[in-house]
Amino acid sequence: MRNKLSFKNIHTMVGTDAEIRGDINLNEGLIIYGKVYGSISSEGDIRIGKTGKVYGDIKAQNIHIGGEVFGNVTIDDKAELGKYSTLDGDLIYKQLHIEEGAKFQGQCTILNEQDNLKQNFSDNTLEEPL
Repeated sequence: MRNKLSFKNIHTMVGTDAEIRGDINLNEGLIIYGKVYGSISSEGDIRIGKTGKVYGDIKAQNIHIGGEVFGNVTIDDKAELGKYSTLDGDLIYKQLHIEEGAKFQGQCTILNEQDNLKQNFSDNTLEEPL
């Protein structure tokens, strides 16, 4: 039996009909069902639902991707790619679980306990593919 992420401290939600253009910075968790065009940085966990799409870089404690991400993802601990997920970008993590059916194109980097996760986001907002 695998250790599944719990996502108990999700304080912010982007609904299915929401579209956000610009960067998001949070201290707590985030769940995304809509579209985000910009980088996301959270001290908490991020969950991207099946209908969620992110066009930008993501930094968080843990992540579960069920939708689509077009950008680089840096995770302090555990990353999960669900069976309907798409990740087009590089992934930095300590633990990784990829379900059968997930689509991933990019490079993986595994972190050690000594690795420093300081990363600055520039304005690398991506546009929706045609």
